[in-house]
Amino acid sequence: MSVGAIIIGRNEGDRLIRGLAALGEDVSPVIYVDSGSDDGSVAAAEAAGAQVVLLDTDRPFTAARARNAGIQALVAQTPPPDLVQFIDGDCELRAGWIETATGFLADHPKVAAVCGRRRERFPEASVYNRLIDLEWDTPCGETRACGGDVLMRLSALRQVGGYNPDLIAGEEPELCVRLRKAGWQIWRLEAEMTWHDAALTRFSQWWKRARRAGHAYAEGAALHGAPPERHNVAQTRRALIWGMALPLAVAAGVLVTPWALPLVLLWPLQWGRLTQRSGDPVQALFLTLSKTPEALGVLEFHMHRLRGRKAALIEYK
Repeated sequence: MSVGAIIIGRNEGDRLIRGLAALGEDVSPVIYVDSGSDDGSVAAAEAAGAQVVLLDTDRPFTAARARNAGIQALVAQTPPPDLVQFIDGDCELRAGWIETATGFLADHPKVAAVCGRRRERFPEASVYNRLIDLEWDTPCGETRACGGDVLMRLSALRQVGGYNPDLIAGEEPELCVRLRKAGWQIWRLEAEMTWHDAALTRFSQWWKRARRAGHAYAEGAALHGAPPERHNVAQTRRALIWGMALPLAVAAGVLVTPWALPLVLLWPLQWGRLTQRSGDPVQALFLTLSKTPEALGVLEFHMHRLRGRKAALIEYK
């Protein structure tokens, strides 16, 4: 099966150059979709032999919109490839991944998308990088969703209409909902897929990333939250309970009676429960803290929805 690649990025610099160099000769064509870079990314991609697609500025940039532009460029090839490897501009493919993933798809005709292990390249650079590295460590086997780095059948993508360009985040799980509804399967393999360079060094970056996740939860639940899918419903509920309802209950209760103060103990109890589950107290702490920015993201989505406005992209780096 033939494999093309779509890399999306904006001002990724050396990360993009490494990502392009890691593709190898077996992946062709390579499409680079640029979202308004001003750091020389376009010239670097052209020098590496990639076909460059520039997104116009008439609409806000989103990863989903960029990936769809790449899909259009691949479909225009004669002939188009059978498979497409999506790669974020801050990632680079690991040696052997394409061979492993294409072999799996050849043996499993009902699988539309396959992903593997995404690792942080510099987990020791910051606590936030380490937390993201832990976040990537998810169970292998048949799964409900993939991330930004994934090998997909082009035919399956075209069948469901590609990515939803209106989403500012969470576009991959939403796509996977539609793929599964169409009868396809999603699999995660115990194989090294990509290096990822999060480059998160500040608390404010982590906060914005969590707020974006909350927005994605709420929008995903609005689209596919009805039974039996219940997409993102549990994640949205947890964000609202721990990040909004509990703080408001504590604040309102303390104003009425000091006996409400013990409600504060629910947070350390939750931290202890998550620590016991993960074995990592730092990860448990940030999982507990993340519910507040996630709740703000949920609230932000619904406020924009009520006003009939489109949310702006939440960029954290």
